[in-house]
Amino acid sequence: MAKALIWATAEDVARNRGQVRSLYRQILRSINSPKLPLAFAARLAKKAEVRAIFMLASEETSLHNIDDLIDSAEYTLSLLRKGEIPKYI
Repeated sequence: MAKALIWATAEDVARNRGQVRSLYRQILRSINSPKLPLAFAARLAKKAEVRAIFMLASEETSLHNIDDLIDSAEYTLSLLRKGEIPKYI
């Protein structure tokens, strides 16, 4: 990413697309983990929250916000893999 610019260029968005898509899929798969003590309806609700977050973030054009999305997704994924349920999703 260009360090001097605030707004993402098409190149910046394209460069991050694969990583963001991968994190999205991994989070959705992790919500299905038997380690998480969630009922079926709760799993569906958590997946809907994740979809909404990523859908809104897909229109983001700020480099800082894209970086924050990636950092938050990686942190969420680490919690889910430990069997913890983050409160924000």
